Amino acid sequence: MVLLMGMWFTVVIFLLGIPGDHCAEIIGGKESVPHSRPFMAKIENPFCGGTLIKSNWVLTAAHCKITNDTKVILGIHSEKDETKQVFKVNKKFPHPYYDSVTKENDIMLLQLNNKAQLNKNVSIIELPRVYSDLEPGTQCLVAGWGIIDFGKLTPSDVLREVNVTVIARTICNDQKHYNSTPIVTMNMVCAGDERGGKDACTGDSGGPLMCKGEQRGIVSFGRGCGNPQYPGVYTLLTKEYSRWIHSVIKRN
Repeated sequence: MVLLMGMWFTVVIFLLGIPGDHCAEIIGGKESVPHSRPFMAKIENPFCGGTLIKSNWVLTAAHCKITNDTKVILGIHSEKDETKQVFKVNKKFPHPYYDSVTKENDIMLLQLNNKAQLNKNVSIIELPRVYSDLEPGTQCLVAGWGIIDFGKLTPSDVLREVNVTVIARTICNDQKHYNSTPIVTMNMVCAGDERGGKDACTGDSGGPLMCKGEQRGIVSFGRGCGNPQYPGVYTLLTKEYSRWIHSVIKRN
């Protein structure tokens, strides 16, 4: 988070969030082609991202603090769009073993109060057909409406995206990077750029890490935005998480 102190910004360790949450705009990217990512969900109060995985289910991060006032907006590129569909959250399902300290199991399902009308502007994202690890060097993409200028808390009015590269866990966990604080586990994946400048940031949390046309991860945490020492960390969609997702939806 970023705290305003006098005329200066003080950066606090985990910065994928505006004050009061961990919700992580896209750094170093570009504006998406309008409605080219019709599976994207914009979550407000708190400010997070997500993806539509069924007509009334959205996948996001467990650290996003969903309240009775939370809105989920689909079919949106900018706030001016008349194509948007607005929903309330009927029920939230954070992973039962989410740990806010270790960042393990940072995944949550939101059941919407109504089914979305699927069309060219609102569609369901592809989840992995094969649940395997992501090899270092894999090219992926992350998208969201978060801040684009680190240090300023003004979110983007339009959806933006940036290409990032998967980085080995051994690198992310070494002393020059996260130094295992917290440990980037097999349920997580690091992605960014070795020179920095390409990253998710405040307001992007819960949004998708997309690789080869599939959602393979969820924006989870980081330190600062675009810092080469601290690439973004994502919850990796594993077979175990897939089973949990299907069991929650089946029970509800």
